[in-house]
Amino acid sequence: MKLLERARPQILALQPYSSARMEAHDAAIMLNANESPWAPVGSAETVLNRYPDPQPPALRARLAEIYSVAPAQVLIGRGSDEAIDLVVRAFCRAGRDAIAISPPTFGMYAVAAHTQGASVIEAPLTANFQIDVDALLARVSRNTKLVFVCAPNNPTGTMVPLASIARLADALRDRALVVVDEAYFEFAQATASAISLLAQHDNIAVLRTLSKAYALAGARVGALIAHVEIIALLRRIQAPYPLPTACVDAAFAALTPAAVDQSQVRIALLLRERERLAAALPSAAGVLAVHPSSANFLCVRFEDAADVYKRLFDLGIVVRDVSRYPGLGDCLRITVGTPAENTALLAGLGLREVAA
Repeated sequence: MKLLERARPQILALQPYSSARMEAHDAAIMLNANESPWAPVGSAETVLNRYPDPQPPALRARLAEIYSVAPAQVLIGRGSDEAIDLVVRAFCRAGRDAIAISPPTFGMYAVAAHTQGASVIEAPLTANFQIDVDALLARVSRNTKLVFVCAPNNPTGTMVPLASIARLADALRDRALVVVDEAYFEFAQATASAISLLAQHDNIAVLRTLSKAYALAGARVGALIAHVEIIALLRRIQAPYPLPTACVDAAFAALTPAAVDQSQVRIALLLRERERLAAALPSAAGVLAVHPSSANFLCVRFEDAADVYKRLFDLGIVVRDVSRYPGLGDCLRITVGTPAENTALLAGLGLREVAA
């Protein structure tokens, strides 16, 4: 795979750590990991005295089934944040390489790059928060190793057409990895994920998470889906035991067929509530615009966002101040909550007759 030549030479030459659990296989007596042979005091969960599998095969297989890929194309980690950090560390040399982003977008891409000592190239979104592919490609340099695309974008909620992602991947073939962050994809009602492009583009990687649509933000379980050689590269530098046993169990429970069906019901309700908020908010005093959203939140422009934030906070309602993002100086990001929570939000903005 030619793109691997763009990874850091130190990572390619690295002898990866072999954890005790990876070497245990199906042994009946495990004396290789310096674990306690007993369950924790006060707990009947004997499994908790053992280190968890780094990549639980059954969970990996279930995620591969949901995302319609092979298990070898899935890397499970601590939410999407770990995968973002891993790809930056694997590809970017400190002081020499760069990533490219289109602000306003998720802040962790830049944080991961700066932590690694990599530069951040910016090609801002258009006035209606769309990726400008021409501008982005014009900014990419020889040392740009990663291009991050958030679809739907956080914090604007706008979707990115698959054609734009494919065009980026075509233009950057063998030069850069296009990392598509689909944390909010389940709310987009899109016909196809960027995962559908992997067969034709080995320089695309897709981030997915169980934090949003599957309600597991506290469990921190996410996945990166990519070419098998990219997955193998990242496993070289991933922590030996990234997934706590309790989090793996929670993920399994959330991914049973019955649980997935129930999540779909909840998603449908959130989408109806999103439309209710989008229809009602323009009538609130001080609202200048409610931007279209394909996520489980709305980006709302106010005459005085700071005052609205404080008024809601005083009522016990906290929203996200995104005014620090370029182009969003007067905006708040509002997550779609339960019908009752959304009604309380509208009431806090002076809209008291909006039925759930």
